[in-house]
Amino acid sequence: MPEATTRPAADLIVFGEDWGGHPSSTQHLVRHLAADRRVVWVDSIKLRRPRFGAADLARAVAKLRAAARRRPGTAVPAPFPRVQPLAIPMTESAPGRAANRLLIGGAVRRAARAAGLDRPVLWTSLPSALPALGALGERAVAYCCCDDFGALAGVDHAAALRMEAELAARAELILAASPLLAARFDPRKTRLLPHGVDFARFAEPAPPAPDLPRGAPVAGFYGSLAPWIDLKLVAAVARLLPQWRFVMVGEAATDLSPLAGLPNLVLTGPKPHAALPGFTQHWTAGMIPFLDNAQVRASNPLKLREYLAAGRPVVATPFPALASYAGLVAQATTPEAFAAALEAARADPPGAAAARRAAVAGEGWAARAAQAARLIAQL
Repeated sequence: MPEATTRPAADLIVFGEDWGGHPSSTQHLVRHLAADRRVVWVDSIKLRRPRFGAADLARAVAKLRAAARRRPGTAVPAPFPRVQPLAIPMTESAPGRAANRLLIGGAVRRAARAAGLDRPVLWTSLPSALPALGALGERAVAYCCCDDFGALAGVDHAAALRMEAELAARAELILAASPLLAARFDPRKTRLLPHGVDFARFAEPAPPAPDLPRGAPVAGFYGSLAPWIDLKLVAAVARLLPQWRFVMVGEAATDLSPLAGLPNLVLTGPKPHAALPGFTQHWTAGMIPFLDNAQVRASNPLKLREYLAAGRPVVATPFPALASYAGLVAQATTPEAFAAALEAARADPPGAAAARRAAVAGEGWAARAAQAARLIAQL
């Protein structure tokens, strides 16, 4: 009998955020998917029209400098070929979409040919990839939806939702990070794919971060200090617990004036992803102080599983993604309740850390990527 043949894994063209910084769900998944297929990564096509302010000007200059350092359309390896296309952000006009189809399509096609991609699947995590659909010789389109673009800060909501609706209609597969996101799309082609966790990185012992305070209980947070963080709550809790130190790790992406004048607050600025276990494993409790809004209700934050993998207690404001970890995360809605939960975390019972780790031990990125690979193989 002839030997059975296995169909090779489909190559991928991936539209995600700019490569680098703290890895997103898409970055984690694609690192694993790339083990048995060729991949070309396409940097972010923005979801907001430029406002011609200083921040947008700086981003435009950075894009132009990146373009000047390479031949047009040349991929930059990192860790697979990477394209940083020039494009018109969030244009819905026919001429603008045609221009983006040429700009993006030409650059990505050259990179795909150079990498030897064969009838790839186009995977996008951003609706702004819409103009490229059909221009890349793709066999199918997969949309990985990790955010509510109708509520995400820094996005042109109405335009993003219109583009997302068209993308969802044209995609053969939709992967949604939360049930609330999944409910927005055609159930016949939508599958739930929750975020995973780099379990080994966060569970294996790491030395304490050099700038983690000593000699006092520490309440910690890492991530973007963004508009969806309840900074007023954090400030109120810090005032109720003057003997604690409140450590906020991340880039300031919103007005931090609610935190001004707090003597027990430490703002470390952003840290590399590899450095985060040195914080999470050694603070007294991790915090997830989210506001209650549409973006948060649809979210499935990576830090939740990373905190649990580190084993330390977690105190959070309520949001739907916590339901899967009932009993492992203390929830509080008022400063007084949040402060009380932090104080209770100081008496963490024996075995609690092991229970937290066990809850997420089977949710590694390799398992999530294997699930995605099975769905892609059916396209």
